Amino acid sequence: MKKKVILAGGTGFIGKYLTDKFNQLGYEVTVIARTSPHITWDNHAKIVEALEDSELLINLAGKSVNCRYHEKNKAEILKSRTETTHILGAAVLACKNPPSLWLNSSTATIYRHAEDRPMTEASGEIGTGFSVDVAKEWESAFFSFDLPNTRQVALRMAIVLGENGGVIDPYKNLVRFGLGGVQGSGNQRFSWIHVEDIFQIILFLKERTDLSGVFNCSSPHPVTNREFMQHFRSVMNRSFGLPSPKWMLEMGAMMIGTETELVLKSRWVIPERLEREGYQFRFAHIDKTLQDIVK
Repeated sequence: MKKKVILAGGTGFIGKYLTDKFNQLGYEVTVIARTSPHITWDNHAKIVEALEDSELLINLAGKSVNCRYHEKNKAEILKSRTETTHILGAAVLACKNPPSLWLNSSTATIYRHAEDRPMTEASGEIGTGFSVDVAKEWESAFFSFDLPNTRQVALRMAIVLGENGGVIDPYKNLVRFGLGGVQGSGNQRFSWIHVEDIFQIILFLKERTDLSGVFNCSSPHPVTNREFMQHFRSVMNRSFGLPSPKWMLEMGAMMIGTETELVLKSRWVIPERLEREGYQFRFAHIDKTLQDIVK
């Protein structure tokens, strides 16, 4: 019998990457999503059947935060995370032989805006505001389940960088058209992680049966926005990029239907637990990462 991995919310950029990687390792990957041909969220029996005898449940579900934060979108962002987590928890409880590990997405945005010091799992300060409230409720929903046969790990992911999705294409376009200068002050920290390290961290945590709880999934070497844009221009052979002051970003965000928080919040996050437990990053530095993914 093939080893089974269940990917909830697995139709996006990270999910597709993980599907390919697990297929290469010989796993049978089943995806839970909003629409067929995947198992849909309203089909409790099929979700339980899929989870039965599986090794690993990975939940990536959630509406994209790349939108305007009006009341309708805010409600959907929250519901799409907490409701799906509750559905999965109920399904795990219904299994006779549940997955031994459940990895649930969370976000490094749970920490406050930080330009003074890095945030770790032990000493990081939880922030305030809508995005932080979502992160707190998401983790609260996840850890509300008492699952004696299933280890639970919340992955507080920084911005995930990869070749075929995420934020890379928008940044490429900015640099390509001469707009790849600093955004806002340029001093805000940019915490990031290569999608390959997400996959490797999952494998690491699968083997380390002694580990559970919260893990920061972020490169150990975050950079400032100024440094990030310098590296991006360098890898695309552009010597100059016009800066984008805050007022311009506010106007642009309104025009393209997003929020400036995604660019202006200083996320200074360090993967203290992973490094202490011996995980070694494949992509620890931004220059090597951008060289790998910006083609």
